Amino acid sequence: MSIPLACQEQLLPGTSLPQKFALATALGYQGIELRGRGDLDLARRLPELRRARAEGVVMPTVCVEMDHFIGDFDPARSRDAVANLRSQLTVIAELGGIGAMTPAAWGMFSRRLPPFEPPRPPGGDRQVLVDALGDLGEHARAEGVTLFLEPLNRYEDHMVNRLDEAVALCAAVGLPSVRVVADTFHMNIEEDDVHAALRAAAPYLGHVQVSDSNRFQPGAGHLDWPALLRTLRDIGYPGWLALECRLRGDPVRALQQAATVLRHAQPRQAAA
Repeated sequence: MSIPLACQEQLLPGTSLPQKFALATALGYQGIELRGRGDLDLARRLPELRRARAEGVVMPTVCVEMDHFIGDFDPARSRDAVANLRSQLTVIAELGGIGAMTPAAWGMFSRRLPPFEPPRPPGGDRQVLVDALGDLGEHARAEGVTLFLEPLNRYEDHMVNRLDEAVALCAAVGLPSVRVVADTFHMNIEEDDVHAALRAAAPYLGHVQVSDSNRFQPGAGHLDWPALLRTLRDIGYPGWLALECRLRGDPVRALQQAATVLRHAQPRQAAA
């Protein structure tokens, strides 16, 4: 069976989710990945989202979109990120989805720029993340969904850059409702061997986001999509491929190119 494709909502032209979904399905996608802004925005969107679901829009996942995240140095901002993710998990559960995802942080600190050493030691980073993931994992389990932790590349986050680092945190939490996101763009920068990293993370891999090596749509860079999708098939990956990228060229043509590349790259089922 082919891995289903989702497209993030902001990439799709249209003024409503049903209109966006009609275009998405025409282009070869099966779902829309939502974006979860701060200030409990997704919960405020519930009337819109309920109508969309009633009209047949499939919304499997939500990707957090905030200016602070669970690993923030400021405890109040970290708590706010956790509160927003708890709300997003509740909303996606009501919509019949599978979960919500977050990085440890984005754009908060980089060891590549002065002062080079973050204000919190690695042990402190780990404890903040384990505590937040534990809280969110318990809430996700109660809602029947999953919290996904996404590693980002070294220029965007200093705490969790590779799949094995995310897996170690999930293992420390010890909840089946906390799993890992593999993002092909970040993996292209951070993993020595993308395929080995996916195989090693397989028991914890719950979601995959896709963009090409240059952060544009699949087909616009140099990633080997047939090889990547063959590895996902071989490890029995059970989830979605969600398009998270920039679009080069006409948006509709770019989205169609991405869907075509991802569909044609998937291994064919052997005849019975």
